[in-house]
Amino acid sequence: MSLVGGIRPPIAVLSVLLLSLAGITALTLGKPDNALVPKAVLTSQQYVAEDGAIALRASLDESVTDLTGTATLFNEGKPVSADTVLDKVGEVYQKWRGTAVIEIKSGKMLAARGENVPLTAIDLGKLSRSDGLAPRMVRLENGQTRLIIPALLSWKGRPQQLLVASSTLSFPGVDLGPGRAIGVVDSTGRLLSSHGALDGERAGKQLASFAKTAARKGRQHPIKAKEPGAGGYTGVSGHLTGGAAEDVRTVGGYATLTPPRPGEPTTASSLGLTVVTEVDVSAKVSQITRPAFGVAAAGALLLIGGLAVMVLLGTVQRPLIRLFLESRRLTRGDLARPVSVPRAGEAARVGAALERLRRQLQGEPADAPGETPGPAVRKGLGARALLAVCAVLLLVWSVPLMLVLNRADSSVKVPAQIVHDQKSRTVTLSDRVRRALNEGHADLSAVAALIGDRTTPEDMKKVLERTMQDHDRYQSMYVLGADGEILARAGDGPHHEDGKGPSKQAIEVTGEGGKKPVVTATAQAPGRGGAAVVGEFRIEFVNGLLGRQGMGEVRVVDAKGRVIGGDSGYIAFEKAPSYMGSLLSAKQANATVQRGGTVRVAAVAPFSGGGAAKSLQWSLASWQPASGLAIPEYSLQNRTVLAGLLGLTAAAACLGWLHIVVVRPLRALAGQAEALAAGDRKTVLFPRHHDEVGAVVRSLELIRQQLQGQPRKRDGGSRTPAGVGRN
Repeated sequence: MSLVGGIRPPIAVLSVLLLSLAGITALTLGKPDNALVPKAVLTSQQYVAEDGAIALRASLDESVTDLTGTATLFNEGKPVSADTVLDKVGEVYQKWRGTAVIEIKSGKMLAARGENVPLTAIDLGKLSRSDGLAPRMVRLENGQTRLIIPALLSWKGRPQQLLVASSTLSFPGVDLGPGRAIGVVDSTGRLLSSHGALDGERAGKQLASFAKTAARKGRQHPIKAKEPGAGGYTGVSGHLTGGAAEDVRTVGGYATLTPPRPGEPTTASSLGLTVVTEVDVSAKVSQITRPAFGVAAAGALLLIGGLAVMVLLGTVQRPLIRLFLESRRLTRGDLARPVSVPRAGEAARVGAALERLRRQLQGEPADAPGETPGPAVRKGLGARALLAVCAVLLLVWSVPLMLVLNRADSSVKVPAQIVHDQKSRTVTLSDRVRRALNEGHADLSAVAALIGDRTTPEDMKKVLERTMQDHDRYQSMYVLGADGEILARAGDGPHHEDGKGPSKQAIEVTGEGGKKPVVTATAQAPGRGGAAVVGEFRIEFVNGLLGRQGMGEVRVVDAKGRVIGGDSGYIAFEKAPSYMGSLLSAKQANATVQRGGTVRVAAVAPFSGGGAAKSLQWSLASWQPASGLAIPEYSLQNRTVLAGLLGLTAAAACLGWLHIVVVRPLRALAGQAEALAAGDRKTVLFPRHHDEVGAVVRSLELIRQQLQGQPRKRDGGSRTPAGVGRN
């Protein structure tokens, strides 16, 4: 018999699957949920750490790019004094704690601004090395850490100078929310900086403990640190669980600084830093799971599944095996005993045909007058109907689990920490978009500050092209004269209206009615008679900032409630969803749980803070269905649905298997057996499968051959082959 064919394997596999599913159901639906903190809360801390790591990496990389780019622009212009360099740098960018210019050959300090820059960390004699101008971290005497960024100033005929800036390891624009602390950890587990709520000795010790654990976990390879096939954050990240006090437990998250594109390391991502967070959350045992439900569901499955298996055994398997044995007996010549005919269905038709064939083997002709076909075939359900009955029995158990039982309604409880995190992450992302636009305008201002009345269009174009190479945020850059004439440009064709002078607004949005919004930044060029440097942002750059795990759908919305950008499919300038209207109209950061047909966690954060982007009056909106969160009510619902799906899958697979390898061949066998019993001696019968049905077919073929030889035996000779002895 075939290992995958025959009547026994499908029924045996179905029995094993139903027994296994009953055990799984009892364990998963009946086991109390003893987790003090829902998994959704733990995962949310991981996402917050990832947001902090992205913000820190982007800030550090932007600082390095801005300083080196500014030094390059100075090098291409006329020589200026060290004080002028620092004044221009401080005017355009307000991000560094301290700046200084020193003469490399003599080591003399030429100018300084802000706090003292730890110049002793730079060996002026090793600047010519490949890593001589690489940024480095320095720990100050007071325990704080600074990132030192050097850049070379070089003019013909003047001694080379070194422009140096120091930056803190801070998290620009990261909203921590209530009670959260965040820190930066080096590869050894030392806490380099921390921010947020660290009240009490316990909080400080817990963050230090998290820091050591995060540094150890952060040394893993990103691919090995994740489950196979897991996507999301390209670095190493996860969540941490700390100590508990009364009904409060400390949880946290960690994330290594990783480049925006895998395989393309940046300055910040090569520093070996890890971001770690901690927050105290409520820790209570969930009481939604009822152990009796799992036991009852498992018992019902055993009862229903046992009944279905008994039906298959009694009405399909046993009659077919009996036919197999009876057909073998007839081929061996045992014709004295009548064939035991099954009671109903295709098996009864085959049994009746075998009985008629037994009589024909005894010498009765197939068309003998008065021949009785043997025992009357009783009416009853066929094999297909029996399979349908078994399928209905199993559906009676599976369908209620999938559609009715343990359903989470609109009163589901969403942990308060989830709502706080949705708000804080939305605020953080809103500030990230605002800062990115401000950084873009600052780049234009730096270019505009170096364009004088004697700068040629060729030189302008070189500067514009270099700026676009350093920053991928622009799709087009150009210098626009006061009369609306484009003096120089780089990148794609501009969307500027011919003859129109530079806009008075620092950043504006146009393109309504088109496929994409056009976000344009304008920076006036001093001393150029009203000319300005204009940059058009790629809307894909803005949308690329919005992609975050665990935030659901994210949209950039203008003051009129129209969608400007989003992390997923949207239509430019369409109205934001109506259920976000009340949050958007509040004009302040807020988050809430929206109940109704769909339970959602939604948050809105308008642009706050200064800069050129503030005039846009944009807001960031995010929302996600609560059903996608790993909270107890939905987790129980999902497990219940999964149990029902497993039951449906087991029934469909095994009953379908049985229908293909047994029922269809059995129905064909019944027709062949009746035709043979009715006198069809010419049709050759051959088995298609090596199983019980195939064995009966082989027996029928042997019987057919025996019946063909009966007339020759009665004549006492053999027929002369056709054509022999003829002339």
